[in-house]
Amino acid sequence: MAKWVYISDIAQHDGQEVTLKGWLYNKRSSGKLHFLQVRDGTGVIQCVVFRGDVSPETFHLADHFPQESSLIVTGTVRADTRSPIGFEVAVKSLEAVQEAHEYPITPKEHGVAFLLDHRHLWLRSSRQHALLRVRSEVIKACRDYFDGHGFTLLDAPIFTPAACEGTTTLFPVDYFGDTVYLTQSGQLYMEAGAMAFGKVYCFGPTFRAEKSKTRRHLTEFWMIEPEMAYCDLNGDMDLAEDFIEYVVQRLLTNRHAELATLERDTSKLANVKKPFPRISYGEAIDLLQKKGVEIQWGADFGGDEETLISEAFDRPVIVHRYPVENKAFYMKGDPADPRVALCMDVLAPEGYGEIIGGGQREDDLTILQEKIRAHQLPEQAFSWYLDLRRYGSVPHAGFGMGIERMVSWLCGLHHVREAIPFPRMLERVTP
Repeated sequence: MAKWVYISDIAQHDGQEVTLKGWLYNKRSSGKLHFLQVRDGTGVIQCVVFRGDVSPETFHLADHFPQESSLIVTGTVRADTRSPIGFEVAVKSLEAVQEAHEYPITPKEHGVAFLLDHRHLWLRSSRQHALLRVRSEVIKACRDYFDGHGFTLLDAPIFTPAACEGTTTLFPVDYFGDTVYLTQSGQLYMEAGAMAFGKVYCFGPTFRAEKSKTRRHLTEFWMIEPEMAYCDLNGDMDLAEDFIEYVVQRLLTNRHAELATLERDTSKLANVKKPFPRISYGEAIDLLQKKGVEIQWGADFGGDEETLISEAFDRPVIVHRYPVENKAFYMKGDPADPRVALCMDVLAPEGYGEIIGGGQREDDLTILQEKIRAHQLPEQAFSWYLDLRRYGSVPHAGFGMGIERMVSWLCGLHHVREAIPFPRMLERVTP
């Protein structure tokens, strides 16, 4: 009986009879030959059905098998230099598991709305395979980086009692008669973790109820968030650039084929190496004004401003020390300039905007209490957070990186919606 193998391992079975279990991706016929493109999730391979090698029933089945039908193929592996993977299979037998009639996503062009409505099927396309394998590699690289640099993974809760980033972007949830919220960030909990373990990170879904339809926003996205005790803003920026360089270079090494499928210009990614340029918010304002933008000190940056800033550099740029008013309550003020916070954003090149946001946290109990009141936040909900400043407070810093924005930049996507398997946006919660 032929051994069941995966297409990704086919090179190990040259000349052997094997069984493949998968789906019909595409097909074409040429008289006595049928060419079946079979996929099994690990790859796509051409399976050649020759009239003289199979029964009449099998040859007829191969000719009438609908797209995306599930099937089991048995045949001999043989080298073929014309094949994208270097091999094909000479079919000896073919078994239909289920025939998929009138598959909705045909080889013709489809609109984005149609494809999103059929996202559960769109995932089967070669482009989406490449995108989501890149996403998988990015996530693994993130975890490997922090695991390899002495960080401990801690899981932050999804239900939280209060806001972390801003009260206007919360999703409320009934919690046995009380109101709690879907988390905007695991950061506050990672601060507790850093006081216990020194260096920690969390990775999980986060939620922002922003009524935004831009190409950079999702209502549900995934973030990786490191936090470090005894760390200042400079140390935070050092970590961010080292981390990004590692992830990008790892992707170039391990997912070259997927990036080629996406027709990504990898020469631009090859430039992503330390050191990254670092400019202050004030310097960024000057840069924008020189480009003709009517903007004054104190204004926040939108997507257009971030794009103009990043255009001046061939790799990510770190913008630091934004106005205190533009940042969350937990950001520490700069002792040298009370107008600004010890914070930073990393802006990706090519117009992809902010991929990392973070900074040094306020470690003084009295000042933090004042900031919570100034932001009109419920102090009782932050009593545990204030304990971190009562019992062994130290300087500490960290950041958050959105996986989808990172993947969008690395893959050269127009919209972040393709960087997650099932996107959640302002007007989309299905499938």
